[in-house]
Amino acid sequence: MTVSSEPTGSAARRGPFRAGERVQLTDPKGRMHTLTLTPGKQFHTHRGHLLHDDLVGSPDGSTITNTAGVEYLVMRPLLSDYVMSMPRGAAVVYPKDSGQIVAMADIFPGARVVEAGVGSGALSMSLLRAVGDQGSVHSFERRAEFADIARGNVRDFFQGEHPGWTVTVGDLVEALPQHIEPGTVDRVVLDMLAPWECLDVVADALTPGGVIISYVATATQLSRVAEATRAHGGYTEPQAWESIVRGWHLEGLAVRPEHRMHGHTGFLVTARRLAPGVKPPLRKRRPAKGAYGDADGSNAEIDDTSVINDTSQWTPEDLGERPVSEKKIRKLRRSLSEPTGE
Repeated sequence: MTVSSEPTGSAARRGPFRAGERVQLTDPKGRMHTLTLTPGKQFHTHRGHLLHDDLVGSPDGSTITNTAGVEYLVMRPLLSDYVMSMPRGAAVVYPKDSGQIVAMADIFPGARVVEAGVGSGALSMSLLRAVGDQGSVHSFERRAEFADIARGNVRDFFQGEHPGWTVTVGDLVEALPQHIEPGTVDRVVLDMLAPWECLDVVADALTPGGVIISYVATATQLSRVAEATRAHGGYTEPQAWESIVRGWHLEGLAVRPEHRMHGHTGFLVTARRLAPGVKPPLRKRRPAKGAYGDADGSNAEIDDTSVINDTSQWTPEDLGERPVSEKKIRKLRRSLSEPTGE
């Protein structure tokens, strides 16, 4: 058995730069470039080049000057930097939302977490950071190619396999009962098209008091998951919100909000699992007229809203997501399966 001498985990985030790891170069105008240090390679721009070998062995927070005299600040990318620059197939969960998920779902060290919809692995990395080496994250993804891209991104960021991460290719409703014992999961994070379809299996997997948090893109999805959570009867009253981040320009006396900002990316809706057999207290509220249809829950009339209520034909494109070409997916999958460095 061969034991690797390369540092992994927290050790990979300390010390001098090593071949095979990613670094972030920032030029005098604030433009950032991310590259993987590879012996013998060069980093080129229209204003000169520099050697990767000149960066290997340098401490984090160094500067380097290229052949045209342009000076770059060189640092290891933060998780938020890495997420925004890493190869992606599916759209990523932005760091502002990942931070909200970790905090508001109370993802703690040692927690047992189930994630559905691994995408490109952005949220998975935040969850793995939060649970630590003693916790576990079991991620479920329907598409094998997305799972491969996520594995490559997570492996590159952690400089090796994370001991607490398991990825299963399959539908959550079918696969969760086969891999998880009932009542053993602390937190469930759903980043998927129709999270309301998973409420029953999630309820079986969650421990009493456990948290379910769903990330959805549109108000239509938000409404549907909230109403389904109420109707289920095994969860507390759902809570929903979104986060909007606005940067500030800081230059002498010119201190003002940035002209561009990260606006709406998605909604978060969360609830907690009740103990078996416990019913939530009756919530006294006056529903909007016609919001819930007839007494039996059906709509009295079939109109355009039936298209919204019938989610069997929903696609990511219907909800505004940009389609990703199969050619790009194959290219990303192939590039991330190849080892970097030496």
